Amino acid sequence: MRIIYMDNQKTTKIDEKVLEAMMPYLKEKYGIPMGEFGHRFEEEALEAIEVARELLAKSINANPEEIVFTFSDIDSDNIAIKGKALTLKDRKVIIASKIERKSILDSLKFLGDLGYKYKLVEVDEEGFIKLEEIDHIAAKGAGLIATHVGNHEIGTIQDVRALGDISEDRNVHLHLDASHAFLKVPIDVEKLKVDTMTLSSHLIHGPKGISALFVREGVKLKPIITGGLREKGLSPGEPSVANIVGFGKAVEIWDWNDVRKIRKLRDLLIEKLLSEIPETYLNGPRGDKRLPNNVNVSFMKVEGESILLQADARGLIVSTGSACYSQELEPSYVIMAIRGKYEFAHGSIRLSLSRYNTEKDVLDAVSILKEVVENLRKISPL
Repeated sequence: MRIIYMDNQKTTKIDEKVLEAMMPYLKEKYGIPMGEFGHRFEEEALEAIEVARELLAKSINANPEEIVFTFSDIDSDNIAIKGKALTLKDRKVIIASKIERKSILDSLKFLGDLGYKYKLVEVDEEGFIKLEEIDHIAAKGAGLIATHVGNHEIGTIQDVRALGDISEDRNVHLHLDASHAFLKVPIDVEKLKVDTMTLSSHLIHGPKGISALFVREGVKLKPIITGGLREKGLSPGEPSVANIVGFGKAVEIWDWNDVRKIRKLRDLLIEKLLSEIPETYLNGPRGDKRLPNNVNVSFMKVEGESILLQADARGLIVSTGSACYSQELEPSYVIMAIRGKYEFAHGSIRLSLSRYNTEKDVLDAVSILKEVVENLRKISPL
């Protein structure tokens, strides 16, 4: 059976060049950096990490000293949000939207138990955050805005320039989760006026178990994990040198021509799904306001988990926001926020592309989904 993998917003296949770059640090150069002076294994590890740090910094127009390596994108969000909140002596109000990743929403709930207040602003029918609400709350004395660049489910690219202007005008710390947008859309931290930002490796054909946090020079965060001084004391512990090397290599070999190719495949996939399968609706915006690799659609009168399982049996790998497939047994809060109807959340499917996908993958995926949806609708009581 030919496998068509379209769940690249969950994780991506590691690039062979990335794996090749990592192998020496798993087999021969297995040291970890220590102090300023060390033996050759420690020096090799330190040099490899700093090379990767420089590659990441260059990709977002930052300084190498502003890149902190963490063990996951969830770690990065937690370190940034909780670490900043713990420095706030007053203005202990945090702003986010209703469609954030759980790493942001759950961090806010945690801080809420400590006495902080948080406000979740509404989004419109395409998932764009209502900036006037953020500005209104920020003007009343908020201390932190925590949101995303590109949405993890529906692909909406937020107006982060405007968010940066608000944070600067209101003197509010801005944290952005760029996990799903990093190397999908151009990011320049100087132009964005962002204070902290999460970057992810496993979504750009790098290894899992490594991410990064941009921390602008002069920004103070209180460590939420203690026990070491590595990575400015924000992410202590033995660094995963091989993973860091792999992350840097994934950034180094990234080709923006691949993004243009993926965007064309995305548009073709949207066009075919909407035209060939009746009662199919696109969730999120079209064109340049959408992540280039994201397609999220709702099929009426069918359940998303049934589509996922039957598609998987035919070799098509996708994900769903349907309630039964989630560990919380609740429909996608993102789809509910933009649609307000359970039917859209229950029948939602996310297809996410990578540079390894082809036009044949797209056409075959549409054919599979058409067959699956038609079969399910025949037996659906809806």
